Amino acid sequence: MAKLSELIIQYPEVDSFAALENLVAHAGESGQMFLEFDVKPDYRDTPKKWEWKLEAAFTKGLQYE
Repeated sequence: MAKLSELIIQYPEVDSFAALENLVAHAGESGQMFLEFDVKPDYRDTPKKWEWKLEAAFTKGLQYE
């Protein structure tokens, strides 16, 4: 299981929601089965429905656009 907080901590160079979406897509591709939303991303460009966007990125993996 991938935790959102651990991804954010492991990759401090990620500084936008768009970059976080890409990171989450890679986590989904790597064989992780679940993504736990244990924190809310604190980026300026974080949308209101951020959970849905990250879930889609995780599920679709690198096919996510």
